Amino acid sequence: MKGTLIVFEGTDGSGKATQAKRLLESLTARGVPCREIDFPRYGNPFAEPANLYLHGALGSAPGDVSAYAASVLFAVDRYASYKEDWGGFYESGGVVVANRYVTSNAVHQASKLPEGERRPFLDWLFDLEYNRLGLPRPDLVLYLDMPVEVSEQMLRRRENATGTSADIHEQDGGYLRRCRESAGAIARDLGWRVISCAEQGRPRPPEEIHREVSALADQCLSR
Repeated sequence: MKGTLIVFEGTDGSGKATQAKRLLESLTARGVPCREIDFPRYGNPFAEPANLYLHGALGSAPGDVSAYAASVLFAVDRYASYKEDWGGFYESGGVVVANRYVTSNAVHQASKLPEGERRPFLDWLFDLEYNRLGLPRPDLVLYLDMPVEVSEQMLRRRENATGTSADIHEQDGGYLRRCRESAGAIARDLGWRVISCAEQGRPRPPEEIHREVSALADQCLSR
């Protein structure tokens, strides 16, 4: 019996990690067999090509690497993670909560292409990862929509708090805006559930967002 895959998606700084953790905690408290996955898996050898791309080894700007090439780098990490880590748990019926997934290639790489080339790219991407690599399709994609101005503030606070440096995606405000614009259309076309994460230019309280997340997750699991 296959399990359930719930994916959190959104541009950088939209609160995916926070909401994935909250959902996992609530499911665990209710006795639901669940676990979290997070991409890219920094520190794992299979994630190193994606890590090198994100930190400028292949070009100092996102557009220096084509949407197709960059997507393959992230797909390698996902395929390896499924085979060596969470595939058995999912196949035995467990609930998997993902902070980023195949959907991240859709959000971050489609924006590099002219609008007329995005649909063919998405067809290629989903065929590669879901059909040819055999990764499971999500049962629910929760797209956390955060205005770029707000997400950039959150990214800077995270950098200061953790002492980390922004990657080439996070450094490029124009790129993040294009990602958000293309992701909005993709979310509508693919039936992702969009959750607005800001009001009047300020982030909504995480617990308030979690209540929306939890209700949508419950609907998914009840099916």
